Amino acid sequence: MRSDRRNKRGQAPSGSGRPRKRGTSNRSALKVTPLPSEIPEDGKVRLNRFLASAGVCSRRAADDLIEQGRVIVNGEVINKVGARVDASSDDVRFDGSRVQPEKKLYLLFNKPRGVVCTNAKNEQRRRVIDYLPEVRGRVYTVGRLDADSEGLILLTNDGDFAQKIAHPSHGVPKTYAVLVKGRVSKDETDKARGGVWLSEGKTGGARIIIQRLSRDRSYLKVILREGRNREIRRIFAKLGYPVVSLKRVRIGELSLHGLASGRYRFLTHEEVSLLGKTFTQGRS
Repeated sequence: MRSDRRNKRGQAPSGSGRPRKRGTSNRSALKVTPLPSEIPEDGKVRLNRFLASAGVCSRRAADDLIEQGRVIVNGEVINKVGARVDASSDDVRFDGSRVQPEKKLYLLFNKPRGVVCTNAKNEQRRRVIDYLPEVRGRVYTVGRLDADSEGLILLTNDGDFAQKIAHPSHGVPKTYAVLVKGRVSKDETDKARGGVWLSEGKTGGARIIIQRLSRDRSYLKVILREGRNREIRRIFAKLGYPVVSLKRVRIGELSLHGLASGRYRFLTHEEVSLLGKTFTQGRS
């Protein structure tokens, strides 16, 4: 039998006298907030982050290199782990060789069905990055589309950009063409708009437009501003309409126009800038 927790005098711990339920203290005070940008207003970043983003090593390994005195900034040996540098102007050298800042890459890819969004080397299925042999440098997908889904996905090596696209606090709209079994009624779409309870909580609501109905199928356009795992499939399964196919066709103002399945292109400076405006509008 579990013994009663008491102090040396045999008294219950001070407080209200009520047993505190495990994991419930101050729960109402907890808030989920977006991670702050890692680039301060002065444009400087931590030296270990700069070395990692340039492909020298991981951040943790970079700390070891710095402590070993193998990193020189503007002619001075730096052995302070928390040191910061200006990536655009400082001369950073590792073992005597100049470290060039990594060029930021932004790609739009039309993911085929059956392809997975992982960079894991031991993955047996075909990965998105396997379609990009000509792209120099490390890139990763912004968020994910499950293997059974297809369509537009972004890739980048810019962590701040990726966070702003993926984090629901920025409200970047993502549009999907969805085919489900059954004839969806307006009442059911209203339920989804109001939010559906899933295992991790209530969804933020989805805008659903019925585009066409057949005898036992519904063709829908769904717009989300959050990105829970397999959210659309789970919403419609909860409503009793299994998803037959799902294709992401738009992120913000970016679309798949003219891009065949399995093909990619680089974003223009104007498109990256336009997404930045979407971030600002999502926060307002």
